[in-house]
Order: sequence, then structure tokens, then C-alpha cells
Amino acid sequence: MTLFGDGLDAAVQKSFTRPAPKSAPAQMRYLVKQLKGTKPVAQMLRISQRTVERYVKNQIKKPRPDLAARLEREVKKRWQPQIRAKARKHAATTGGIVIDTRARIGYTAPVGTTDDARLRHLTVALPPHYAARLFDAQQAGAPDRQLQQIAAEGLMEIYFQDGGRRAGSLEEVRFTDIEHVEFDL
Repeated sequence: MTLFGDGLDAAVQKSFTRPAPKSAPAQMRYLVKQLKGTKPVAQMLRISQRTVERYVKNQIKKPRPDLAARLEREVKKRWQPQIRAKARKHAATTGGIVIDTRARIGYTAPVGTTDDARLRHLTVALPPHYAARLFDAQQAGAPDRQLQQIAAEGLMEIYFQDGGRRAGSLEEVRFTDIEHVEFDL
């Protein structure tokens, strides 16, 4: 599970204008239409082509839990691509992105000062260029650690340095022990 990648996907999915198909047969039909055949769907989901055909014909309605999770993930990954692209573009150009996190955040400072690394719950609006960097890195297949580093840079600039008004010599923010992270556009 990728905490940051999944969080970014969830934020974009909030902008969908129609709900994704809910039932397994409807999800399977959608994937067959998108991938133009039952064989590529079967290979992607690691099931037989005959099983895909049976879902499409409504002969099977209830998948086992692991298949249901894969099916839902693949449908949501492909659902409303233009809406998804529009939401990403808006966040990257004008809207920015809001990060809500509970993690150990801080930088090396004298023990006992307010900026020493400690468990914090922050909700910070990051400017559009950080949203663009996060989405570009995600599209390029960046690991979660790289997405975490981009978010840490954004928190350093906006939260700790207050846009350049304080802590100017700060070079790196530590962002560890993440309990929860959520994004909103």
C-alpha cells in the first residue's frame, strides 16, 4: 500500500461527477469495454477469460474479497479520465492541494524548542506548484518516499518558514512515523 499515492488518488476521486460501477458484473463490463476484450481483463486481474465472460453475462455476481478489491481498484484507476485530468490540472495551476497529516514532523533543533521533531497534527494548504510536483511524480511512478519528500518540502516552506518570513536557514524537515495522511483539492 502506498500511503501518499493512494491519498492523492482518493483526493482526485472526490471530483468524480458520476459514481463508478458498484456491482462486480458492471465493473467487469466496464473493464472489458475499456480494454477492448475479455482476454486483457483476465490477464490484468489474474483470472481466467471464461470467468470474466461469466461476470459479463451476470452468471457470477459475487467475487471473492481479493478479486473484488483488484476489480474496484482497476475500475477506479480508469474511471472518468477527463474529470481526473481536469482536477489535477486545477490543483497544479490555481487551486493547490491541502494535506492533513498526523506524523512526527520537525527539524533538528535544540531539545525542548517548539520546532524539534514531535508528533503533530497539521492541516496545511500547499501552493499549486507543490500539487504539480506531487502529481507529476505520481504519474512518473515515483515511490512513496519521494512523494513524502515533496510533501515535507511543502510543509517546510509553508508551515515552518511561513513563506520566507521565518526560519530562513532551515534546510530539511523530517517527516516520519506517519499515522495518517489525507489530501484534498
